[in-house]
Amino acid sequence: MKDQVAKNSTYKRVPMLNAYVHDISMDDLVENFTEGAMLTLHVDMIMKLQQDRDFYDILGEFDVITCDSQIMFFATKWLGTPVQERVSGSDYFPKFYMHHKDNPDVTVFLCGGKPGIADLAMKNVNAKVGREMIVGVDAPSFEFDNDPAEIERMIAAINDSGATVCLVGLAGGRQEKFIMKYRDRMPGVTLWLPLGGTIDYESGTFDRPPVWITEWGFEWLYRLIKEPRVRFHRYVIHEPPFLWAVLKQKFGWYKDPFMKG
Repeated sequence: MKDQVAKNSTYKRVPMLNAYVHDISMDDLVENFTEGAMLTLHVDMIMKLQQDRDFYDILGEFDVITCDSQIMFFATKWLGTPVQERVSGSDYFPKFYMHHKDNPDVTVFLCGGKPGIADLAMKNVNAKVGREMIVGVDAPSFEFDNDPAEIERMIAAINDSGATVCLVGLAGGRQEKFIMKYRDRMPGVTLWLPLGGTIDYESGTFDRPPVWITEWGFEWLYRLIKEPRVRFHRYVIHEPPFLWAVLKQKFGWYKDPFMKG
């Protein structure tokens, strides 16, 4: 990571395996981050970064990287480099749209989710803010990144909406690569938010766990019980190797798989 420098140098960088998170509070992010691209880093993503070189190579392009995992939050403490708090995308977005509810310059496009889900999210968010803040939605096909015509259609939909903010929920790694590869073709969008399953939460089709479950670090178990087939790989396959990798980082044994020497 030594060749990568995040554009936003205001916030302290806290190393985490071959990545890092910024030490930033939720309030600071909502109040002050108005342009650029944000990445909310969680365990599944950081384990993908151990194998996906293309994903790894774009980390330095994000202006803010938050700690989107209670397990990772605990890990920063154990490593002796604590961050202020966990800043998850699903917690951030409601605060973001309520903060900007009376700002007509902030309009949002929702890109992701299964057919119909983003439409429900648009209806719910617009009702909460009392205006048409969400100005467009799209549910790309699962294999969108292998279909040039589909990508062209997605870009056109975002541009035609006139949105200034784009929330992209196309799975960790894929959504970030889409943003960095094509954002120059969508100049009207000034704020990029790759926020995974946030569209599902805003649609009301998937309930958030009680706060105490999240604070104690058991949200992964809640989600696994709710969606065992969808969540198995993320929480059962990726969680244990992450804990082992953090142990190696603690004792200086961890090696970035993409660093030579």
